[in-house]
Formats: sequence, structure tokens, C-alpha cells
Amino acid sequence: MPGSPGVAVENAVPFIFDSFHFSFRLFPFLYYYCCNSTLQHIPMNRRNLIKSLGIGVGAVVLGKDALADLGNNTYAYTLPPDPLHKKLDKPVTAITLGAGSRGNVYGNFGLKFPDQLDIIGVAEPIALRNERYAAKHRIPDANRFNTWEDVFKRPKFADAIIITTPDNLHYGPCMKALQMGYDILLEKPIAPTEKECRDILALAKKTGRIVAVCHVLRYAPYFVKMKELLQAGAIGEIISIQHFEPIEHTHMAHSYVRGNWHNSKATTPILLAKSCHDLDIIKWVINKPAKQISAMGDLKWFRKENAPAGSTARCTDGCAVEKTCPYSAIRNYYEKRQRLYVFDLPEDKSKQPEFIMEQLKTTNYGRCVYRMDNDQPDHYITNIRFADNVTASFSMEAFTSYHGRRTRIMGSMGDMVGDMEELVLTDFRTGKVTKLVPKAEDVDDYKNSGHGGGDWGLARDFVQAVSQQNPNLLTSTIDESIESHIMGFMAEASRKSDKVMSIKM
Repeated sequence: MPGSPGVAVENAVPFIFDSFHFSFRLFPFLYYYCCNSTLQHIPMNRRNLIKSLGIGVGAVVLGKDALADLGNNTYAYTLPPDPLHKKLDKPVTAITLGAGSRGNVYGNFGLKFPDQLDIIGVAEPIALRNERYAAKHRIPDANRFNTWEDVFKRPKFADAIIITTPDNLHYGPCMKALQMGYDILLEKPIAPTEKECRDILALAKKTGRIVAVCHVLRYAPYFVKMKELLQAGAIGEIISIQHFEPIEHTHMAHSYVRGNWHNSKATTPILLAKSCHDLDIIKWVINKPAKQISAMGDLKWFRKENAPAGSTARCTDGCAVEKTCPYSAIRNYYEKRQRLYVFDLPEDKSKQPEFIMEQLKTTNYGRCVYRMDNDQPDHYITNIRFADNVTASFSMEAFTSYHGRRTRIMGSMGDMVGDMEELVLTDFRTGKVTKLVPKAEDVDDYKNSGHGGGDWGLARDFVQAVSQQNPNLLTSTIDESIESHIMGFMAEASRKSDKVMSIKM
């Protein structure tokens, strides 16, 4: 091909991409990326160019094997296999502390991929959960424990500890596991206080053990692609971000009014319990240190003074408005059968209706949402200034009919809008609009593998990191994750003091 190597790439790439029903014009930033990378110096035969694009530009270039044309400038994509992953000689062994919802998420990865993860022990004080978890994973009685403290009375007998205990029980087992030489998969938040988070970080550095924080959005193909495109200059320089988490009104009532996180003093503030994912993903895609943060928000609606006339202490007490109340426990749990995992239902389905009704009569899940001892804000806004005057705003809202995070990113050369179902890029220079739809085939089922594929994506990378003893295979080590926690603590301080807070690491 005549001309300079850069011109050769410019001339060759459109031909190759057209053969994939894809045009170089789809992503104008690739022109710059290719013509200014080491690709300039590679012989430009067709096979070498395709290979070089895949290696030199990475997952930003959506090649034939990763891209499916859905029409109307919409493309489905998968993430390529990580070349640093290796076939394991034997599965990583782990002990799960806490056999609730999150413990089962990571445990189920082991059931699906037994050659990668083997759960050999469990600590769980609720007898039925302990029994069911042990049965699923064929855990011998000798490795079943009532409390996390019991696990550490024995010498180290697994590669890793999975900590999915309640938020206020993260610090103790994590510190003990580090002292005993375990690698750790730690559910977020790291710990309820800044001091405890920093203590864990310090001990992890001292012991050299791996602590992977479950900031699972970093492993979701949607956010992975978002970050890659931003780093490649798809919309120029990042100017600002707007990020929104709609909790969905019945989810808010379930988890943060009636549920385990209804009282911030007993657990953690909602910004950490629910939305430290969001602060973390904002920080991760911007990839600059946070400098200042301010926050506002309050508990406005789920208060005693807003209880309707005729309402009662429980939905089962003959409440006059239960039939029309959107937060009716009878409708949501008994009739619609929503979020029943908290009840540990009996296996016999004929007994489940009576069991559910009894739970509504005796637990917080049947109490009136206006008469709980809850204190978590039901709306919360946070503004952040990062280095180089990049700004971000985050809004967490309870009162929506839908869920699923929404993000708008404004750049100097384009913008990006997404809702975890699709990512839409608009290039100011060409006016071209492109839609990308993530798929997570490598973790089986994108829609059902949790957090857009992030749950099992994290589990997959964690077992590789432990097996190879290489924390660099993870993007959410405690070193990488702690800054967003500090942002959360400072946001809470701002909300309570009505001041702009500086962020210091």
C-alpha cells in the first residue's frame, strides 16, 4: 500500500470494517487511535491488521467475533476473554460467612463453575440457611459453623473467605481473615466507618493478602465498555457526568424502610449501603481523584405524620387503606410474591401462603411503612468536583416506578447516554449516533447473572487473582475501592453539616 503507514491504516480499516457491516465512520475516534498508535508500524496485510486491531486497540475495537449488527446503528457486543486468565489446576476453595442473598450469589458461581470455585465451608447463624447452603455445596458437618468467629478457631483450611455478613459485621471477620492469611472477597460496604475501612486497607498492605471489594458494576460489560470508550476518547475530554439511581418505590420500602437497612445507626447510611456502587462507578470512569463533595437529602415521606387516616400498625391489622396503598405488605409479599427470599420459605409450596402471612404478622416486613423506626433518606443528591475541574452529580431517588441506573456523560467532542440496557454515543463532529447493547455470554446469562453480569464477572476474576496470586487481575481491590467509600463518608458529613467537604486520601 502506497503512502505513509498512518495513511495505510486509514485506507485499510474502512474496508475491513465494511466487510463486518461496520464502518470506520461509526467511531471516528478510532481514526485518531489507529493512526497515532503502534499500528502505524505493522505490515498492513488483512490478517495482521485484524490481529493488530484486536491487540493494539483492545476491546474498544468491536471486531467480527464481538459485534452483532442489530440494525439502525445498533450493535450488540461481548467482552473478549481476558488473556491473563489461565486454566486453573484446581478450583479455589472458599468459606462463606453469611448464607443470605449475596452469599448465595457468589456460591452459585461455584455451582455453575465447579472447576473454578469450590465452597467448602459456611458460617450462618440462621439454621435453615446454614442447612440449605451446606446441602447445595455438599459441605461436611465439620465445616459448618454458627458464627464467623467459630471459623477462625480452626487453622486456615481454605484459600479464601467470602464475607457476605450484615454491614456491621464486615470489619471483624475481615481483619481476622487477613491475620490468618486468607484472601478475601468482601461485600460492600467495606466497613461502616472510615477508620475501619482504613484499618482493613492497612492490614491488607501489611499482610500482602488480596481483598476484593464487591463493587460489581466495575465488572459489568456495560460499564467496562463505557470506561474503555471514554479512555479511548470516544467523546473527547470528559467535562461532566450526571448519574441517577432509581431505587423503585417498593424496593425502597422493602430494604430501607422495613428491611435490614432501615436504620442507619444499626447498619450503614443508605449512600454506602445502596449507592457506594454509584459513587465508585463515577470515580472509576472519570479516573481522576475526587477533591470536593456536597450532599443534600432527607427522609421526607416515610414518616409517622404522613400515615393515612385509618391505617394501622400492621397491614394485617385491618388497615382501612391497605387495598389502595402502594406499599401494602399483603399485596407485595402475599399476593404478588415479591422479594420472598427474606422469609426462608418452606420447601413444601402448599405451606408457603400461611407461612408468608405469619411473617407479615410477626416481622418488620408486615409493618406500616409510615410507622417504622427508619431514618434512611428517601431522596439524596450529591455533587462532586474531581481533578481538572471535572464535575459529577449523583441522584438517588426512592419514588420511581422503575429501577436501573441511568448515566449521561458530557464530553468535549460528544456525549454518551445509557441505562445499562444500551449505551448511546453521539459524535459532535459527524452527528453520528451509535447504540451499543451489552451481552455477558462469558458469565452465562446477562440479565440474570446480577448487576448486568457484574456479580459473576467479579467472581470469575477473583478466583483467577487468588489462583495466580495476582491482585492486578481485579479492578476493585481495596486499594482501588476505598476512595469512593471516603467520598460516601464525606457526603454524609456534608449532608448533616450543610457544608462542602474536602476529600483527602
